[in-house]
Amino acid sequence: MNKLQLALTGNPNSGKTSVFNLLTGATQSVGNWPGVTVERKSGSYRKNKQVMIQDLPGIYSLAPYTPEEIVARDYLLQDHPTAIINIVDGTNLERNLYLTTQLMETGIPVVVAVNMMDLMKKNGRTINLEKLSYGLGVEVVGISAIKKQGIDELMKTTLHVVEEDHQTVHYPSYDARLEAALDEISDVLGNTVCPSQTRWYAIKLFERDPRAIDELNLSRLQQKEIEEIIAIAEKIFQDSSDAILVNERYEFITKLIALCMVDEKNHFLKVSDHIDHIVTHRILALPIFALVMWGMYYLAIQGIGGFGTDWVNDVLFGSLVPDFVQKTLIHWQVATWMQDLIINGIIAGVGAVLGFLPQLIVLFLCLAILEDCGYMSRIAFVMDRIFRKFGLSGKSFIPMLIATGCGVPGVMASRTIENEKDRRLTVMITTFMPCSAKLPIIALVAGAFFPKASWVAPSAYFIGIASIVLSGIALKKTRLFAGDPAPFIMELPAYHLPQVRSVLNQTFLRSKAFVKKAGTIIFVSTIVIWFTFKFNFSLQEVPGDQSMLATLGGVISPIFKPLGWGVWQGAVATITGLVAKENVIGTFGILYGHLGSVSDNGKEVWSLLHADFTPVAAYSFLVFNLLCAPCFAAIGAIRREMGTVKWTLTAIGYQCGLAYLVSFVTYQLGHVLFEGGSLGFQTFLSLIVLAYLIYQIVRKPKQTIIELTNVVPSMKEG
Repeated sequence: MNKLQLALTGNPNSGKTSVFNLLTGATQSVGNWPGVTVERKSGSYRKNKQVMIQDLPGIYSLAPYTPEEIVARDYLLQDHPTAIINIVDGTNLERNLYLTTQLMETGIPVVVAVNMMDLMKKNGRTINLEKLSYGLGVEVVGISAIKKQGIDELMKTTLHVVEEDHQTVHYPSYDARLEAALDEISDVLGNTVCPSQTRWYAIKLFERDPRAIDELNLSRLQQKEIEEIIAIAEKIFQDSSDAILVNERYEFITKLIALCMVDEKNHFLKVSDHIDHIVTHRILALPIFALVMWGMYYLAIQGIGGFGTDWVNDVLFGSLVPDFVQKTLIHWQVATWMQDLIINGIIAGVGAVLGFLPQLIVLFLCLAILEDCGYMSRIAFVMDRIFRKFGLSGKSFIPMLIATGCGVPGVMASRTIENEKDRRLTVMITTFMPCSAKLPIIALVAGAFFPKASWVAPSAYFIGIASIVLSGIALKKTRLFAGDPAPFIMELPAYHLPQVRSVLNQTFLRSKAFVKKAGTIIFVSTIVIWFTFKFNFSLQEVPGDQSMLATLGGVISPIFKPLGWGVWQGAVATITGLVAKENVIGTFGILYGHLGSVSDNGKEVWSLLHADFTPVAAYSFLVFNLLCAPCFAAIGAIRREMGTVKWTLTAIGYQCGLAYLVSFVTYQLGHVLFEGGSLGFQTFLSLIVLAYLIYQIVRKPKQTIIELTNVVPSMKEG
């Protein structure tokens, strides 16, 4: 028996993932869709293993602009699932039904699940599901994913639609003149496409969708006939073809709402609205955001996460693991050099990275809670308001938000920005946000040099945001990036209590990815670092300060001397951080773990760091590693998104250049102000650099001739 394939679709924040978890239980498999970093989840229905459920990415439409939309569209049209389960947020019915109309146009049977029925009842709104079903022409089921209500009925209805062969497709009904035009295009297509997809491609051709045109490979005669049909429709409606369809879809939805919305009273503002009046307030929003970030980092770095990291560093990797492994290796009579590699190389390096895992788990947990309850969507809204004042698109904040987990998907998420200049600018500055790989560096500097200062860790987050905003202001005044920002529309989901399972799952997946990197890239890197630290270029075992690593570090360390950390150890750690930012910590674990009579106790390494770094120099080191070029994987993503080597080098050059200048100013002025340093040439030079950076931000852009592109080729009367 062939397995039934059900596609689960819906808008972001509609509760689709919660429904998927309830339907599949522990039978899920997670990976990436071929060719893209968009996450792919699939699983069998927990009550019937012959039913496979594919969780498609959350999307607002089937327009092929973002990776998520392309994935969903390709799967529906090429893999031909048996049916579509469309999860709709009942509290935002009008916005969600837009995707529903497009799903119905694919010719695949659709079952609509109206989620959050419990919240609608609280808000005094009632939907007549029977009338909604009648108006759409498809089965409609009311559910509440949070309260686990209606899930079994949803699957029962879906299987009934499939098994009883109730697969008569019902398309949304539009204006008769538009329907006539679509019928004429369908006739022109003839046998070019599968009968079930004729309506879909007729609509896509009417919208002049370039992807559909490429897929069909129409003859010149067919293209001419279709263009004539579209031209007549545009003349009748006095609008562009794509705008005609958008308007028709929303008119259809408006009629549906009027038909099925039984009770829409002037009820009191929802709890979400009351909260939003405060957290999205023009004045209070940013201070509240700063307070939330401070609390999150305080818990992770100095609170609960700090206690866990102390135990892992001091006990687990400080004595238990090294002692056990050393006794085992001696018992097995392993060669001395191999013992040194394992103890002082692999365990010291990988252990130094894993030592920060408790702090990261707490941080990932806090982020998952903020995302799941709906607060992070508000931050995107607030930042859009700020970004647009400085010439940046609010869409730029979404990649930056994603980049807090990993820079690679953050860079790739810039594809949602239609404006090419805005997209390139976003790619260039997105990785300024502290990703999970940079968090151990933040934790190290905060713990070793500022143990009682709770502002240090969250300040790294705001340095990233400030660098993004100020870079946007400055770069938007250049000819390369000048222009109006792209529009940004997003939906604010209602606040709700975070779901324990979803939060823990997100925390686990992010923590697993961190551990996986420590067990692969960091593992290999520590072996290379140990070898180059242990031997000189003649492959003779020498003290660390005479090794090939020290020699190479000594060549490049003068570059960083004006930043306050001209020691070769800091230079080497920064360079190895280009492979993976966690390598910075792994490198310190190996280099400082060899000096003197040091166990692998984390705080003993801290004291050794104090010999080479002052607090201001350490903060300068932190700033440089936050803003400089990201890891090789993220650089590869930048190369793919930029499209050319020239643009890639421009992005990397800007990142490294800005990192150097900001770190230079930070150390030179901080050393004088907080460490009693004397004024000198470099101090005055840092003031000149600071003045230059401020000038680039406040200066007025040069007047340039505006070049009109992508305008309508011709405008005909009538």
